[in-house]
Amino acid sequence: MKLFSLSVLAESTLKVLKRFTFEIVFALTGCIAATLKTLHHGGFLELSWYWRIIAGANLGLLFSLSVTLYAESRQLSSSTKWLVRIGACFCIILLMCFLNPYGRHTDFIRFWLLSAALHLLVSFAAFLRKYSAQGFWQFNKSLFLRFLTSELYSLVLFLGIAAAIGATSFLFNYDFNSNTFTILWIWIAGMFNTLFFLAGVPEQYSQLDSEHNYPKGLKVFTQFVLIPLAIVYVIILLTYEAKIIIQWELPKGKVSSLILGYATFGILSVLLIFPIRNTDKHKWIKTFSRSFYILLLPLLALLFVAIGARVIKYGFTEYRYILMLLAFWLLFISLYFLVSKKQNIKLIPISLCLVVLLITYGPLSAFSVSFHSQTYVLKQIFKRNRAFSNNTLTKVNTRTISYEDANRAVTILDYLVAHDHFTDMQPYFKVDLYRLSNRLAHQPSRWNEGFGVSLAELNERKLQWVKKQLNLEQFYGSIYEYDERTIKPDKSTYFSFNNIEKGLLNVSGYDYTTTAENNSMNPGYKSKDIINHRIFTKQVITKGKYLLSIDGQKINFDVQLTVDSLIQKPDSLNLYKDTARANDFDKKYNLPAKKLLIIKKAGKHKIALQINQLNYAVHKQRVKNEILFIDATYLIKR
Repeated sequence: MKLFSLSVLAESTLKVLKRFTFEIVFALTGCIAATLKTLHHGGFLELSWYWRIIAGANLGLLFSLSVTLYAESRQLSSSTKWLVRIGACFCIILLMCFLNPYGRHTDFIRFWLLSAALHLLVSFAAFLRKYSAQGFWQFNKSLFLRFLTSELYSLVLFLGIAAAIGATSFLFNYDFNSNTFTILWIWIAGMFNTLFFLAGVPEQYSQLDSEHNYPKGLKVFTQFVLIPLAIVYVIILLTYEAKIIIQWELPKGKVSSLILGYATFGILSVLLIFPIRNTDKHKWIKTFSRSFYILLLPLLALLFVAIGARVIKYGFTEYRYILMLLAFWLLFISLYFLVSKKQNIKLIPISLCLVVLLITYGPLSAFSVSFHSQTYVLKQIFKRNRAFSNNTLTKVNTRTISYEDANRAVTILDYLVAHDHFTDMQPYFKVDLYRLSNRLAHQPSRWNEGFGVSLAELNERKLQWVKKQLNLEQFYGSIYEYDERTIKPDKSTYFSFNNIEKGLLNVSGYDYTTTAENNSMNPGYKSKDIINHRIFTKQVITKGKYLLSIDGQKINFDVQLTVDSLIQKPDSLNLYKDTARANDFDKKYNLPAKKLLIIKKAGKHKIALQINQLNYAVHKQRVKNEILFIDATYLIKR
């Protein structure tokens, strides 16, 4: 066993630097960019370039590592290796000029997809043409264990140095910068972790074919963690599948995540136990491997139904398209391992890498397919409402368009803008969307004075412009989960009651005023006011009900009852309707103060609750209506 020495450490470090020169340069570049981003509080443009460099460094490290492994496995000459690696470096720099994960939502997704594809590429880059599946498994086993070890060492090193910094600050009263710990983690995770991991990457690929050692810890982890988790998943999912067949109902959208979870645990388990699958002591492993793929087939049918039902109804989104292609890939892998006698596990990362690249760029990418799918649905809505002519979207008639169609259209427009398809909608508008986008981006920010316009603010400006162009300003879109966009049309009617005398509260005839709490935000809230040594206890019992206690006497105010009585008299209420800002589902009324005044008497006190503003929802799908917001004031007379 070699003892630690500085010479050995220096020799090992130089060896890593020589073997993985480009990889270390990319890691160093990423650390510097991350440090500058942490210290710099610039605008949107500066942050955008910092994130570009960080993303490029990540992808560059992975791509250059893949190229290095491939070059070593092919035993290319030194000059050829350098040319190939320089070419890889040039490709990454070129990609950084176009990829903007901070400024574009689609590029953010592309970055993670490319990162996943390059991680997969690292796993098989050295085994594309030769060496057996055994050598491939041993190589990736070494990478997997080295990765876990480097993560553990990095965490321990960070905690140790962070504790030392904390002790120095405490003992010597030295005030460290608030970003000290962030920068410390950047350099430990970015440089130390990378150097340590790369030092453990195997070199002699041909020798790995004859290596048959199997770590006991890996066996225990697979047998007692991964496989039991996969079994639990499959029992739950098969039970759920039986339930929906018996009840004959569509599966929930979230079931797709559970099926992918089962597939992930199962495939990882099958890969980790691959070398011992044919040994006499572990015949059950072969049975598990085969049964895993057999049980995956009915779950894939459930996955296709869950995705297909939503695609038919709402169209493709990036998430649904990715799920669909992953489902087809899982079906292909399952049939291959059930039918093929060769059982080549290299096919798993190679085929998945190709699928991920297919999803990322090109006419069959998730972004292209989802854009065309959503615009098709949008055009159908406008055609149905006679607002589509000469391949152009025109203003809708708010009197004739249905509430569901209007909100559905706004939901799709919101999706397209948020997913960087604003300028892609150019064929459907006569205005130059490119110029408009630039003009909106250079307008002063209303959210962050002194800084550039943020991505969220810019997207909000684009959406509001589109809504105004299409006469959809009064609609806000349907309620949906952003990842699946499972649209749930809101069948409720919303009322907004405003005191026309708000701001000029008439307190004649009363001695004191005190505010009432917003009971939509604070149900059960209690507070106290003391006036002339008398305690006024204000309490919100439930939504819509107030309780005021004075000298032990309790006065109840049922606001909901008052509002319901107003709604039940639509003819008299319509006299105060704000026609300029209201529609059939969002009704606004400007009422005199006396219409929003509730007066009660208790002993020697006269108490009034003056409502200044109140938002109310009448639900068709729920029995109970609800107060969403209230601004009210107590008036007290002794």
